[in-house]
Amino acid sequence: MPEAAPDFDLAVIGSGGGAFAAAIRATNLGKRVVMIERSTVGGTCVNTGCVPSKALLAAADARHVALDGTGRFPGISTTAAPVDMGALIDGKRSLVEGMRSDKYVDLAAEYGWDLRQGSAVFAGTPQEPALEITRPDGGRDSLTAAHYLVATGSAPWAPPVPGLEEVDYLTSTTAMELGEVPESLIVFGGGYVALEQAQLFARLGSKVTLLARSRLASHEEPEASRALMGVFADEGIRVIRRATVTSIRANASGEEVTVTATVAGGHEEFRAAKLLVATGRRAVTNGLNLDAVGVKTGNTGQILVENTLASSNPRIWAAGDVTGHREFVYVASAHGTLMVENAFNDAGREVDYRHLPRVTFTSPALAAVGMTDKEANEAGIRCECRVLPLEYVPRALVNRDTRGFIKIVANNSTGRIVGITAVGKEAGDLAAAGVYILEAGMTVDQVANLWSPYLTMAEGIKIAAQSFTTDVSKLSCCAS
Repeated sequence: MPEAAPDFDLAVIGSGGGAFAAAIRATNLGKRVVMIERSTVGGTCVNTGCVPSKALLAAADARHVALDGTGRFPGISTTAAPVDMGALIDGKRSLVEGMRSDKYVDLAAEYGWDLRQGSAVFAGTPQEPALEITRPDGGRDSLTAAHYLVATGSAPWAPPVPGLEEVDYLTSTTAMELGEVPESLIVFGGGYVALEQAQLFARLGSKVTLLARSRLASHEEPEASRALMGVFADEGIRVIRRATVTSIRANASGEEVTVTATVAGGHEEFRAAKLLVATGRRAVTNGLNLDAVGVKTGNTGQILVENTLASSNPRIWAAGDVTGHREFVYVASAHGTLMVENAFNDAGREVDYRHLPRVTFTSPALAAVGMTDKEANEAGIRCECRVLPLEYVPRALVNRDTRGFIKIVANNSTGRIVGITAVGKEAGDLAAAGVYILEAGMTVDQVANLWSPYLTMAEGIKIAAQSFTTDVSKLSCCAS
């Protein structure tokens, strides 16, 4: 008997950035696409991640500027009232709903692929995989496809600390739905989510203590950690480094949480009204029945993929956080497009993270692209570095905010720039410029002699490059 034709060319499980990028590209290629979403269309970024968190961070920054304005700018007097958290959350929710409608639900309808609500589970065999879908009304459907994409994302993960499950703790998702600002808050973690959430609630009015196992932003340059430590200290955020949480308990009324941690060889107790656990995320693969169709997963549940994004089953692919790769929505989107090109056009493309920019949206922000000093040395590159304090960047001076730096890591023998890190206002834009510098293979001398508009933060990259050969303290601010 001839093999039956599949119902679709591509079946996508999930509806976030990676899922939509794949569906758009496949539809543009004339492929028949079905997308299955068990929860809210749009995935993490628009619903519980990038969009809502950055909207709240922007609001908190506006309040902080109002409180900090007096004295920073002569002649300006500002004040800020306590936060109406309910109204703030309602505004965030309205923004999210609008973007979800415009950029996801309506877009899917415009492209015309089949968008279904339900929980998808793999069935069949590795040679002939299929999907079983349970609809919200309890009904069941089944379908087959030439190729399948798993783009189910990730979810907040909490470590197995004694007592944690007995406490009503917050995650980065639930914290953004609070009806009021906690009087005090313990943040458990030291990565980008922990840093953003700690500063967010401190600026909204909480007394925040952050417990980190090592230094802040431990995968980035040590100068970044020191800069953020200074910022947090100035804003009243207490940071406890090298803290190992050993137990957690709530009082009888549930209105206070006590966290016990090992710090500097001794035990300390920390108390707050709320606990926010921001210790990372894990791929969402439970219940997909991946074993039945020959898809291998890692020790944290992530789907193991080749650099082409193919799983151990050549008809099943994965994109975004579910792969365990870097958790950025622009990574997921790039994955989705690349997967379609490889599945349907035999492009043989591979993911390349060498010049991947990364941003932590604290204020000032931390952003980087390419290698750190340590990574360059571990890769066998004999490097030369310069760290430019922002006091030498004219834009930072007129902003009256010189907190931070720009660091360039260059190959000592060729002068080629292999990494740029910045802490400062608009640091994300500096990392974006750095992508083009690294991709072009530019040297320190080339960047030092390029045009750069005066009174921009991007000019700081040029000045940092000049600092390799020039005493920048002796440059005229208008003639660098």
